Amino acid sequence: MCDIYKDAGLTVLSTDYTGDDSTKIEDSFTKNKNKGYISFAAVERKMNVIPSYSVHYVNDSDVSRLSDAKNFLYLINPDNYSSKQDFISDLCQTDYDALIIDLFCGDEILTASDLQLLKVKHNGGKRLVICYMSIGEAEDYRWYWKKSWKKNPPDYLCKENQDWEGNFKVRYWYPQWQEIICGKDGYLSKILNAGFDGVYLDIIDAFEYFEEDYE
Repeated sequence: MCDIYKDAGLTVLSTDYTGDDSTKIEDSFTKNKNKGYISFAAVERKMNVIPSYSVHYVNDSDVSRLSDAKNFLYLINPDNYSSKQDFISDLCQTDYDALIIDLFCGDEILTASDLQLLKVKHNGGKRLVICYMSIGEAEDYRWYWKKSWKKNPPDYLCKENQDWEGNFKVRYWYPQWQEIICGKDGYLSKILNAGFDGVYLDIIDAFEYFEEDYE
């Protein structure tokens, strides 16, 4: 299925959950390179660390679009960092061509000045910084969450994801949820105002949940 997109001229990003197994890590990078995919080997399922292995296929050139990238880092859970400054500092010491990160580090939102720092690789080249955003689940640690929802949830809020505590399926076609995501002061606006180069949409397969639920 990924080849369909590649053959259509689109860039395919691939993430494999390898754990900290050097053989699996190398196998992942080799197989993805042979397929023409840009890949990341995740050593932690929570996407909470910069892997200790060296950046594969280091690229000294500027990256202005995904097709220019040779590698990327997927780190959307910065809970291991005690401050936003430490998080940004560690990312700035890397040579990844693209970063997929969250809009927030703890309770602090990333600003336009933060993004200016992150868009420069350690080797001096420019890179892309892309923001993670879930559109198929509501998360109880987000800025939009209201404590009252636990006892009196809005109509669009559904069951909690048993695999991810604090994540709740949403009826994404409801206008109230769409306003949270892409309204005037919504999630997407905050991302664009911070200066991210793009948005990584998660839970785009939420329709499968509702197909099963309503059968």
